[in-house]
Amino acid sequence: MALPTISIPKIGQKKPAHMTIELKPEQQQIMDLAIQSGAFHDPSEVLDQAFEIIREKIHADDWLIEQRDTVAASIATGFAQAERGELVEAEEALEMLRQRRIRPRLNSQE
Repeated sequence: MALPTISIPKIGQKKPAHMTIELKPEQQQIMDLAIQSGAFHDPSEVLDQAFEIIREKIHADDWLIEQRDTVAASIATGFAQAERGELVEAEEALEMLRQRRIRPRLNSQE
């Protein structure tokens, strides 16, 4: 039994061309469900969203790799503070995080 196929334009060619990809049945089912839900109009929109998610993951992974030393240092600092008993209560920590999230929004509105 042949797998379902969809054609998508190839990028980076002077003359428009298409490539055909074969979808596994479970991939086709997800594609069909996404379109039937009304969230997407056609397979191209589903693939655009999937590729955007992949791009975001790659960007997040790159950021983590770039910031690895900084993140590791922050974790080490936190562990050292905990070992010295320099802890804060859960509610206080949550409030600090809320304030951090609000601060960038306030600065961008100024």
